[in-house]
Amino acid sequence: MKIIKAQSLTFILYFMVLLCVQSEAQSKLWKTKDAYLGQLPPNDTPKIFARNIIEGSGVVLGRVAFSKNGKEFYYTYSKHWFDNDDSGVKQILFNGTSWDHPKVIVEKLANPALSKDEKTMYLGGISSEVWKSARSNETWSKPVLFLEQKYGLYNFQPTKSGTYYMGSNGNQGSKKDYSTYDFCTLIMTKKDTIVRSLGAPLNTPGFDGDLFVAPDESYMIVSANETKTYECELHISFREGDTWSKPVSLGDLINHGPAHRFGQYVSPDGKYLFYTKGTSETDCHIYWVRFDKLLKNMKKQKRV
Repeated sequence: MKIIKAQSLTFILYFMVLLCVQSEAQSKLWKTKDAYLGQLPPNDTPKIFARNIIEGSGVVLGRVAFSKNGKEFYYTYSKHWFDNDDSGVKQILFNGTSWDHPKVIVEKLANPALSKDEKTMYLGGISSEVWKSARSNETWSKPVLFLEQKYGLYNFQPTKSGTYYMGSNGNQGSKKDYSTYDFCTLIMTKKDTIVRSLGAPLNTPGFDGDLFVAPDESYMIVSANETKTYECELHISFREGDTWSKPVSLGDLINHGPAHRFGQYVSPDGKYLFYTKGTSETDCHIYWVRFDKLLKNMKKQKRV
């Protein structure tokens, strides 16, 4: 009996070591030439991301997502802007030696966001509702409706604390009145779903809905200074206790010229900012730019 127990203990220890080795190998992908779909990383000047890989006959747009180990990439495609008939989310996997071809995993949903444990993917619906899909290894289940309210639930994002962030008009206006959308938090309990606007100076009288919130909720990148024809800039706001600082521009290199800028997302390693930019669907692309150094400088300027 003692021999059997010893053998079992040895096997368990071996298995745990093997898992640690595999996890370490996966995390190192970020530091190799295969990271980020094998694309040459940008510096301070934004450039189009993986155009020859992710762009087909339609448009790529909205928020993207990488898994924490860097081996999975998700993005939204569409035939045209504001056309839900030929749209959905595609997945590209790293097989250990190279990246596979994109494949459709979800149709007519958009803006993938992974939960903290990466076992759930949240997706946005055309009627500003939230769907979710469950992970089974590297595949995903058929999405089911997760949350639908009389008010909007746009750009739904989870955080480490369990608080969700989104653009919503849960406190005012009708679901289709986008001018009433604010940057909000949402907390779900067994008894209620509580939406709270993050207030001024983060929110403005117009539409406030395109955002990326850091997993630790320390900062938020928002689409700001929106024009009547929906061009906007990317600004950053920092959390200050229970409030948020006034958003400031991420700089001329990112915000040069009028354009639609949305779908902002920071890679899990914190190094790069991804976002969608275009003056129309004909020049709409996903861009990326070095972000960790920019964030560090923005924090320094904030303390001055």
